Formats: sequence, structure tokens, C-alpha cells
Amino acid sequence: MNLHEYQGKEILKSFGIRIQEGIVAENVEEALEAAKELKLKYKSDFAVIKAQVHAGGRGKGGGIKVAKNLEEVKEKSGQIIGMQLITPQTGPKGKKVRKVLVAQDVYYPGPSQPKEFYMSILLDRAKSRNTIVYTTEGGMDIEEVAEKHPEKIWKEEIDPKVGLRPFQARKIAFNLGLKDEAFKEMVQFVDKLYRAYVQSDASLMEINPVLKTSDDKIIAVDAKVTIDDNALYRHPDIEKMRDLTEENPIDVEAKEAGLNYVKLEGNIGCMVNGAGLAMATMDLIKLSGGEPANFLDVGGTANAERVEKAFKIILKDPNVKAILVNIFGGIVRCDRVAQGIVDAYNNIGNIPVPIIIRLQGTNAVEAKKLIDSSGLKVYSAIEFYEVAKILNEIVKN
Repeated sequence: MNLHEYQGKEILKSFGIRIQEGIVAENVEEALEAAKELKLKYKSDFAVIKAQVHAGGRGKGGGIKVAKNLEEVKEKSGQIIGMQLITPQTGPKGKKVRKVLVAQDVYYPGPSQPKEFYMSILLDRAKSRNTIVYTTEGGMDIEEVAEKHPEKIWKEEIDPKVGLRPFQARKIAFNLGLKDEAFKEMVQFVDKLYRAYVQSDASLMEINPVLKTSDDKIIAVDAKVTIDDNALYRHPDIEKMRDLTEENPIDVEAKEAGLNYVKLEGNIGCMVNGAGLAMATMDLIKLSGGEPANFLDVGGTANAERVEKAFKIILKDPNVKAILVNIFGGIVRCDRVAQGIVDAYNNIGNIPVPIIIRLQGTNAVEAKKLIDSSGLKVYSAIEFYEVAKILNEIVKN
């Protein structure tokens, strides 16, 4: 589950991490009030207006602007709120900005120069270890730094048996070129950030930039946080932060129906039970000359209601030219699944694309007879090679 910047910062702050403070606003009037409150508290006319969408690269798309006074806050918040923000991560359609974060100015004058760093924590799946990735080149795209200056990116692997060790936090601060008070601040920052990552069950925490201020404080100026969906039952407070307006409506509908659905870019819709069978089904589609349009797992209860909902979700994708139903009857009997498919098909009415139904396992023969005698305009099969043959014909046409 992705979080907005202001939500990610709330989590960081709860672990004692110093953040760039801000106030969320949903219209220009609220943005003005927020700027006045920040001005009173921090004695600065400057404020940063930041679009709150689930995408990076907001500054490149005009979603982050600095306002020098209240008049500019009004002008620039009006430009951002309601805009269709297009960034490298939103795709060409962009995302509508429904709220902004009016944030304090943290680039104030002081005895030393401010310095921006990049830091993220994520799981290195190849090594089964959480890894801290960091560089002195903050404020830039990490991909660009990796391409042009790979020598400037450091990684610190964390042994899961012992967690982050104090010497590792000191090593990070040393590699970033810090000393004295800033060094101590960064060591504490790294320790708290790692605790926040682990204890909130995050799959990603990316802070870009991490700022060393002019008075040697370490501040999270931004926060990109992703929480592991499978751990949300442990964090009801975080689950309440879910912003459904930022998610694909079909994904939301599938989740509410208890279906595991992932939209892909192909032309053959998939309805399966079990992740392993789903992967094999997508391989079969590829080998038959098609492209999977989705991953959709109906789970172990493939009854008429779930099958009907699955059909409707798949059919919302205009790219779908055929649907492959591939169900293995282990706990659930194939003939019951077949009856559920027949009922779902009749409830929906006319389905405009060909449907291939493969039911294998307990009572598979009875299930095929039921499908064949139902009068439905579908293809039925038991073996994989039969499915491949039918798919080949459909794809050619």
C-alpha cells in the first residue's frame, strides 16, 4: 500500500525522526491558512507547495513550487490543486492532484551550507536482506545517479539475525562525509529510520532528499513509503491511510470482492485459482502467441458469485479478446465450479468475447459434461494441450 508524503512523514515522526513539517490543504483557502500558521511558527515567509499523489518526479511535472510570500502561496497552490500532474511515474494520463502539502522552509541561512543526500531501505530479494541504499547525490533520480555515477552509491546490507548494528550507522554517516554534530545526527537518523521501516512492516522507505540543514540538523524533506499489504492487519492505523482515489478503480473493486487481481497489458484475460497455476497459465498464453491481460486468482471458493464478479472485472478491460478460465479442483469439486460458471454466465448475459474453460481435478469429467450440455458459447477442455490448441486458433483470428 502506497502512502502520500505527508502520511509517510507522520510515521517517521512517530519514531522520533525530524521531518520537514507541513499542513495538508485541499483548496486554496486552506493552503493560505496553512501558510499563515507556518509563518507564525517558523518566522519565515517562504513555503513549499507539494502535490500529494502516489508518484515520484513531482517537481519535474510542476507539482512542487516554492512560494516566497502569501500571495505566491495563493497563486501556486491554485495552479497545483486540481491539475493533471504528469511525471515519469504516472504515465501519459497523469494523476489529478486533490490535495497539497504546504511545508515549512528548511533551507534557512546558518553557519554551514545545507547538503542533500539520498537514502532508502528496501529488501534485496536475491540476498534475503534489508538493504540501505544511500548517496551524497540527493535530490536527483537515483536511476540517473546509478547510470552516470555508480561509484557514488553505497549499500549497507543488514543481517536479519542481529539487525542494524551501531557501526553500520556510523559507517553510513562517515561515507556521507559528515562530522561533529551532523555526524551524530545522521547516526541517530539511520537508526530511527531502520526501526521505522521494520516496525511498520514497510517494503520501501525512500527519503530524497535527506537534508543536512545549515545548523547541522538531519531532516527528512520527502518520504516515499510503501507498506506490505500482507501486514496491514497488524497496523489498522496505517490501513486507515489508504487513499482509494489514488488506486486503480478495478483494483479496488477486486480487493473488495476478495479477488487477487493485477492488471497487465495483454489481450487474454485469465481466471485461475492459485498463484502457481496462474503463472503456468500466463506461460501457456505466451507460448500460444497471446499476451496475458491480467493476473486474477479467485481463490479456493470459485462459486457463482465470485466467478461472476471475476468475469465482470476482466471484461472492464477493453483490450481483452478472450478469457481463459483455468481451475484446478483439489478441495473444491470441478462440477461445482462448472455450475458456478454456468450460473455466472447466465446472470451476466451476452459475453462478447470467446471463453475457454479448463477444469481439472476432482470430478473434472463431470464438469466438462455439464459445460458441454449447458448451451453456453464456450470452449471446454481438460488437458493443457487442448487449451493451447484453442488459444492458437483464437489468437490467429
